[in-house]
Amino acid sequence: MKITKKFEISSKIFAYIICIVQFLALSIEVNAQDSATSNVLDRYGGLDIERVGPTIDRDLAQKMFRRGNTYNNLQRYEEAIEEYRKAISADPSFTDAIRTLANIYYFLKRYEEAKPLLARFIELQVNPSASLIAAVSTLGELERQSGNFDISIGYDLYSIELDPQNDSQIHVMANTYNNAGDAEKAIQIYLAGIEVMPSNAFFDRSVGRILEQEGQLERALVSYESAAAKEPESDFYKTLVDNIQLRLQR
Repeated sequence: MKITKKFEISSKIFAYIICIVQFLALSIEVNAQDSATSNVLDRYGGLDIERVGPTIDRDLAQKMFRRGNTYNNLQRYEEAIEEYRKAISADPSFTDAIRTLANIYYFLKRYEEAKPLLARFIELQVNPSASLIAAVSTLGELERQSGNFDISIGYDLYSIELDPQNDSQIHVMANTYNNAGDAEKAIQIYLAGIEVMPSNAFFDRSVGRILEQEGQLERALVSYESAAAKEPESDFYKTLVDNIQLRLQR
């Protein structure tokens, strides 16, 4: 009986020791990961350094990315941001981490921090995808909102190329430029729209309206005539042509 009790006590002690050993092993593993991450950040710090070959640690980047996803799912965004930044620092071409971090910044309305990440994600893409379309459209919109028209126009034209049937975005882009007093960029947008949707008469009408607004009546007439030719049954476009011809005859 005593031997049995001693055996039971010894078994409990042994199990307790095993638990302690497992806990210490886990702690060592976590600390080792954190130490490795710290080394990567210290050696190659920041997110803007281009690296190749042995300076890239994709395994570490994946670990940090998974941690970031866990925090993101818990809506602990600042901790998620830190982990995604570490993942990108370990592997600057890790597009999933770049895109996810950009999305978090956008969600938090930290647009200036989202912009360079969106630009990097776009640069790294090889083939068209829904993610690429969304990134290009979003970055163009953010740059337009900031009044950086010389930057936004490139992304807007690329957005039209990627999503050619989205006529509503074309009107939004063009109206933004035109309302800001940049008629030439508004015309560029509509001309890009005409290229991908050549049967859309309203784009020609919109170009004509801007040209008429700018006092370029002869060019406006060409656009109105193009619209009327695409929809010959439309009295609306015919009237535009007649009115501009009368103005030119005065």
